[in-house]
Amino acid sequence: MPNLNLNPQPGQHRTPRSPHRFAAIDLGASSGRVMVAEAGPDTLTLQEAHRFPNRPVRTAGTLHWDVLSLYAGIIDGLRAAGSGSGSATPLTSIGIDGWAVDYGLLDADGVLLGNPVHYRDSRTEGIAAKAWATVPPIDLYATTGIQYAPFNTLYQLIAAQESAQLASARHLLLIPDLLTYWLTGELGTELTNASTTQLVDPGTGDWSHEVATLLGVDLGLFPPLRQPGAPAGHLLPQVLDDTGLASPVPVTTVASHDTASAVAAVPATTDDFAYICTGTWSLAGLELPAPIRTEESREANFTNELGIDGTVRYLRNIMGLWLLQECQRTWETTSTTSTASGTGSLEALLREAARSPALRSLVDAADPAFLPPDNMPHRIAQACEATGQPAPRTPAETTRCILDSLALAHRRAIEDAQRLADRTVDVIHIVGGGARNALLCQLTADACGLPVVAGPAEAAALGNVLVQARAQGLLRDRHEMRALLARTQQLTRYEPTGDTASHAAWDEASRRVPAA
Repeated sequence: MPNLNLNPQPGQHRTPRSPHRFAAIDLGASSGRVMVAEAGPDTLTLQEAHRFPNRPVRTAGTLHWDVLSLYAGIIDGLRAAGSGSGSATPLTSIGIDGWAVDYGLLDADGVLLGNPVHYRDSRTEGIAAKAWATVPPIDLYATTGIQYAPFNTLYQLIAAQESAQLASARHLLLIPDLLTYWLTGELGTELTNASTTQLVDPGTGDWSHEVATLLGVDLGLFPPLRQPGAPAGHLLPQVLDDTGLASPVPVTTVASHDTASAVAAVPATTDDFAYICTGTWSLAGLELPAPIRTEESREANFTNELGIDGTVRYLRNIMGLWLLQECQRTWETTSTTSTASGTGSLEALLREAARSPALRSLVDAADPAFLPPDNMPHRIAQACEATGQPAPRTPAETTRCILDSLALAHRRAIEDAQRLADRTVDVIHIVGGGARNALLCQLTADACGLPVVAGPAEAAALGNVLVQARAQGLLRDRHEMRALLARTQQLTRYEPTGDTASHAAWDEASRRVPAA
């Protein structure tokens, strides 16, 4: 069935108010950007003011984030936000969202003790087993509800326990909180991001002191918890000078985990929906009123991360478009392969992939074996051969393998989430960068047998803005936020193919590729 454009519909008339201008600092694994939005009860527009690269750096065998470069990009972006079109209207506030689990350490003077370590660094190898010897995984999950991932903040801190850096630290700040501190001089720990550390009880929304004590983690390093929407301070005088912004400029605590912001920007019109936040990762699941911490849920590797308004993001982490990004990086180093296959253009590559045989070769896209960088095409080929499938030979075949595998992983996650939560859904919302990938969206609809509504692609930035707007009293609740999104954002609907042969093919594919 052809894709249908869902054109924005006019909303209920309200007393008109001038829209406010907000800056959303949105940090991703490969780039950061400063987005400027106009938002009001019937208005929501978004423009990019500045984009800057996020390039990890390996030094002395450790993979780091170049956080000083990120901060410089933020300053440049805020300067652009102040000098761009519409700058006669001052910024109402600024918010920061970014990735989870990683952190920076400050000394007693508030000075950063080295660049933060990247979650893909190998320092946490084998650390989980060390933790489980003290707190068994069953007990750890029953308390924190967080899935096993080798890079969780808890395991990073255990890996760093003997380091001089941690011994010298007086404060620990998750990445968005660190950058907020540099902008405002104020310390805080945003709750949605804190919930990913495996140190928070999602039922109480507070730290799990028992887990921290048993595993030797000093919770005193974390500043007080902040809720999304709470004030986070004002830009410091030096920041005002560097950006040219006029005082005062408030900074608002948003849902600083980018996935929490993206879920806040799902344009759902009912509660019977599933979501897939796509980008470097695919995060697939449900929005629930309370965590699910059963043993069956733990074995299915679902996580209970906190969202806005006391909601729980019950989801599974899937490798996502990282698989394709890493393949592209490998292909780009071989000019003859790139030229011959058309991999210089993602659009051309996706067109070739659409013509490649469907479900010919598949991998488990949730397998942590694909977490490290480098030589992804070779590892995908090896995984196919290990399960008796033909190895992809060309970039187009590899791309089709990745997208088919992601659709299959989406299907498994959505089916498992409904079963474990005893919920049914009638639509899947795909938000984030993958919403632009028509082939992935259609394959997901076919695999799941459910309609997919794709968009907005800039979900994290929009969720960031909407929490700021709500803090200003422009919107009442998350339902009103979502209604505004549905009215103002361009969405595309994909209907599943729906024929018996298609269902049978995906059923066979699921049997062929066991989950890790």
